[in-house]
Amino acid sequence: MANAASRLETFRSLLEDAHRALALSFGFELWDGSSVPRDLAPEAMRLVIAKESVIASLLRRPTLDTAVNAHVAGLLDLRNGTIFDLAAQRPQGKVGRRLRSLSKLKVARAALQFLRAPADMPRPLDPVKAAPDSRDGQPVTNKRNVAYHYDVSNAFYRLFLNPEMVYTCAYFQPEWHDDLARAQRDKLDMICRKLRLRPGDRLLDIGCGWGALIAHAAEHYGARATGVTLAEEQAALARETIARRGLADRVEVLVQDFTQMEGRFDKISSIGMFEHVGIAHHPAYFQAVHRLLEPRGLYLHHTIARRAKRTDKAFRRLKPEYKALTRYIFPGGELDHLGMSVANLERFGFEVHDVEGWREHYGRTTRLWWENLNARRAEAEAEVGPEKTRLWLLYLAGCSLAFERGAVGVNQTLASKRTRGPAGLPPSRADLYR
Repeated sequence: MANAASRLETFRSLLEDAHRALALSFGFELWDGSSVPRDLAPEAMRLVIAKESVIASLLRRPTLDTAVNAHVAGLLDLRNGTIFDLAAQRPQGKVGRRLRSLSKLKVARAALQFLRAPADMPRPLDPVKAAPDSRDGQPVTNKRNVAYHYDVSNAFYRLFLNPEMVYTCAYFQPEWHDDLARAQRDKLDMICRKLRLRPGDRLLDIGCGWGALIAHAAEHYGARATGVTLAEEQAALARETIARRGLADRVEVLVQDFTQMEGRFDKISSIGMFEHVGIAHHPAYFQAVHRLLEPRGLYLHHTIARRAKRTDKAFRRLKPEYKALTRYIFPGGELDHLGMSVANLERFGFEVHDVEGWREHYGRTTRLWWENLNARRAEAEAEVGPEKTRLWLLYLAGCSLAFERGAVGVNQTLASKRTRGPAGLPPSRADLYR
């Protein structure tokens, strides 16, 4: 049986061959402190493999789940660079084709040695335990799923969000810029303009977060606003903000499932909440929005979406990174595609007026969130621990890259509760983009 030194040398030799075959511009640092290539400059970007059990674990279970656990545990990490740098330096062409030049005997020898090595790598990420199903649509399950993500810590979110604590896609105009606070204020204003908010309008914001939109709508447009959330910590902070801004007589926050609400509203917004619903529960969602909205009332449907596939069966097949996202970040989450949202709006009694794609806006938003959190990493680790901090940095970077590359998008769709006759909207949208 090979000893640790023999395994190390076998793996290093194989990694050197792979590094040459792929013409990589970054290197590796192994658990004994040595590097591949051996003359790697001290300042060069490198992927650090801190324990040989990472390789043994990946060989036994070669999944993204294993790699994410290794990274979160601090055993697989980047030095002298970021995930954005790594993505920019990924190998060109077909990786598998390039690796065919590797010695099959050397690959087999390394595999055999590491299959016999200890695979005692820690796995700090445990899937969310939901009974019986994290997508069963029950209010108690929905509340647990939302709490898992949003009740992490208000102080943690404050480290990377804007002062108003807006945790959805910002809107950058009239040019791309890096002022997140300004972009979020512009987003709140655009939502209010699209909804044609007027003094006295009754606004319902589904999934109101920390209350930024309902406070903005009341303060700047004279609306009487209700926010609904399932996150207790969000609601508590939102109520403090509303009271501090002197809006308690016009703005309220409820902690409940919005499908159980009563009453009618002139305007309804759903900004980044729909992703939590689950495709099986879309009918109940749209029926509830329709029931709560006044005739000819406006509904703004803002949601992340995947690209449609040739068939529904193909669309429902999920990639490993998507499964990891719903397991470790958004339990119960499920994305539809734009056509599905539009069809459901029409199916359940709405008339669709406008659709606007904000994909690149969200790519920039999540990149700025990552930069903010990375700059305050020590504070984040003190608040939620190093494991969760690493996970969130990975999540935000992965989201930014997915939006930048067009793997996912985000759309704002404006619809009204369908009635006969005019919808009541102006003949053009020129006033929206003033």
